[in-house]
Amino acid sequence: MAVGGAVFAAAGLVVVGAGTAASAAPVAAGAAYNGVCGAGYGVVNSAPIGDKGKVYLTYSSATGKNCAVTIRNTPGAPVFVRAWVGQSGGHGSPASDGGQYGTYAGPVYLAARGSCVDWGGEIDGVSVATTGTNCGSFARS
Repeated sequence: MAVGGAVFAAAGLVVVGAGTAASAAPVAAGAAYNGVCGAGYGVVNSAPIGDKGKVYLTYSSATGKNCAVTIRNTPGAPVFVRAWVGQSGGHGSPASDGGQYGTYAGPVYLAARGSCVDWGGEIDGVSVATTGTNCGSFARS
């Protein structure tokens, strides 16, 4: 069942940088969601990864699946990029894609209708993790 808004419960956000302080400031427009999760998936949450890019959490009410993708602000030479999403509370292993990518990592999918999710991403040593968010069954069209 789709509800016309987002429900957030006990959300935690952690940003970690390697060697430099990570910033939670908004990122450049270059990291706009690219639609790679497919038709029917709408953005329900996102988090900046320092000044390197952004991780997006999307949802499809038709499938009941979440999808995560991490997108670099500036595509270029491959660096380590990772996207992941898992069910909150340690239920199962998170879905993850990470490797040397020039543009983005993911998409990764998780069936979690009616559950809270943990999700995040990493770009070249800077990472962000968000826990206990997007609880319930909803989507944004």
